[in-house]
Amino acid sequence: MAYGDPGRRVDETSAAMLEALFTGSPVGLHLLDPELRVVRLTPGTPAGRGKSADDPTGRPMREVYRMVEDNDMEAALREVLKTGEPLRQRLVRARVEGDPPEERCFETTAMRLESRRGEVLGVAVTAVDVTDRERGRARTRVLDAVRRRVGRTLDPVVTGEELVEAVVPQFADIAVVEVVESVIRGDEPPPAPLPPGTPLMRTAFRSGTAHPPQAHPVGDVRRLPAPTPFTQALTDLRPRIVPLRPGAEWMPADPPRTHAIRSADTHTLLVVPLALRGTVLGLVSLYRSGDSPPFDTGDRRLAVELAAHTALCVDNARRFIREHTIAATVQRQLLPRRPESHASLETAYLSVSGADPGAWYDTIALSGARTALVVGNVSGRGLNAAAGMGQLRTVLRSLSAFDLSPDELLARLHDTAAQLAQERASLPPGDPLRREALTANCVYAVHDPLTGTCVMAAAGDLAPVVIRPDRTVSIPDTPAGPPLGVAEDSPFATAEIDVPAGSVLVFTSDPLVTAYLADSCRQLRAVSDYAERPLQDLCDAVVYALPDGLGAGDAAVIVARTRSFPSGAFADWRLDDDRASVATARARARDQLAAWGVDEETAYQTQIIVSELVTNALRYGSAPIELRLIHDRTLTCEVRDAGQAAPHLRHARTADEGGRGLFVAAQLARAWGVRYTAAGKTVWTEQSLAGDGH
Repeated sequence: MAYGDPGRRVDETSAAMLEALFTGSPVGLHLLDPELRVVRLTPGTPAGRGKSADDPTGRPMREVYRMVEDNDMEAALREVLKTGEPLRQRLVRARVEGDPPEERCFETTAMRLESRRGEVLGVAVTAVDVTDRERGRARTRVLDAVRRRVGRTLDPVVTGEELVEAVVPQFADIAVVEVVESVIRGDEPPPAPLPPGTPLMRTAFRSGTAHPPQAHPVGDVRRLPAPTPFTQALTDLRPRIVPLRPGAEWMPADPPRTHAIRSADTHTLLVVPLALRGTVLGLVSLYRSGDSPPFDTGDRRLAVELAAHTALCVDNARRFIREHTIAATVQRQLLPRRPESHASLETAYLSVSGADPGAWYDTIALSGARTALVVGNVSGRGLNAAAGMGQLRTVLRSLSAFDLSPDELLARLHDTAAQLAQERASLPPGDPLRREALTANCVYAVHDPLTGTCVMAAAGDLAPVVIRPDRTVSIPDTPAGPPLGVAEDSPFATAEIDVPAGSVLVFTSDPLVTAYLADSCRQLRAVSDYAERPLQDLCDAVVYALPDGLGAGDAAVIVARTRSFPSGAFADWRLDDDRASVATARARARDQLAAWGVDEETAYQTQIIVSELVTNALRYGSAPIELRLIHDRTLTCEVRDAGQAAPHLRHARTADEGGRGLFVAAQLARAWGVRYTAAGKTVWTEQSLAGDGH
């Protein structure tokens, strides 16, 4: 049986297949002539639907599909015509004619058409509408960006800024975030529905245009007028897609927003509540304007996910602020409000914001007109750090009353910190505090105005910045002992530095801040004389000198300036090692007290104290023996000898001939004590002076 001409049959089959493709294929097929005019297209293409008076046949391709992003598509098709090299799976966005015009995304492939004689007939273009796929991918990218970028800080205001930066212009043309004002302060969010009149703060605004209109500026706190889509969303906690038609019934309730909406040419609003566990934290308002497509249900689902992530980040920030506020309050109550005044040392504290609740500072008046300067920092955060700080500060103050040397004091403080760390490690396994190791850094320095020196020891790498009267700036080479609470056997060591009158010392609890201050102080030398510049000005200069992100709120800071101790306010004498020295010491004390104008009663009591302390040194100590009187806020009597035997206060019995000396001295003085040095010991007493308030 003959089938006729095989070539003719192939042509008929090819024509039939081509006709089938152009009439029934779901893929958009376009035949273009060498001038890129439409010859034929399938009804399935957006341009081929309902062909009538707007029949695209014969029109240039660029008129049928107005390109939005890929303006080089026409050039690419001409390259296909020229070279015959196919164009495969090129992604283009084009605006399709219609009512209204619609922006679509196509995946295109183009191949050159040739006759059997090699003549170029045109180009065949397939276009697969992948708008939904690309929108899904775009939504996924937006969601990934929000999850990656939003919530990097524990600040509800910054969280809103991060959100609007992530969604504009990728998802919306305008984005606004408003947060309940009490949430900004760290308070518990109100339950839904949001009570009428609850103020909200506009924390973030972003637009894709250069000078967008705003209903209210960022930072503005207002109550939302009602009823509007915004208040409705905060009532039922449901997102809403709202077409912004002119004259919408809710617009008269909120004229400022209505004016901003009209000025920005927005056509669709997507409003989503920031809610968590039935409570209201705020509101996200997303707008599309101009040629952007309206929001659809897929966009609404994405906005709900974005808002859920943002709400969780805002709530985390709120909880941090609340804990931070409580910890800062505890810290302020545990720290001294103002430095103690000392004739030979002027001190000032820099305000600590509570960013580091474990940081502390202190100044402690010691015997012999000396002053202890303390700065420290406990590891951890929040209330636990503040509580640990309070414990260590209290112990340190108690230890300072024993007149211990700085290295010995830190050694005993180290034992206390280790004990507290052990107690923390013994907590039940479920207690989160058990997982927070207790360690601390601390520097303890003692300034002696009579010798012009400062003796210090440090746990951790802490040391002051020292600016001497000649304006040289240095950080003393203070031996760094182990952090408090760390199981190390390394001993603490002391360093002694000269601090002549007019020197400025800056102690901080953060070595990084200290390093920055050392550099900045070198630059400040030409500004003013450190010896005369008001101390508060120096405190301000310290804050100004720190770089962004490293402020005084990150560390506890003490600024101290040394002063000359009045030469006539103290007197000392070397005594002979015999019993006659008691009378000599008493007579010299009487004359000196009279020269100072000390009242008779105090002068009489001091003479008794001098007698008892000198007698005690002669009996139980060893030469040389020295007597020193210091006239400061209090009257200090010191007797030094080379012996190391510790004196003990005894309650002598009635028949005892001695043993009452130290008891008598303790009864007449308001305080007494003993401090040891490598050269011996000093027994001292302090008496109140008339008018000192004690």
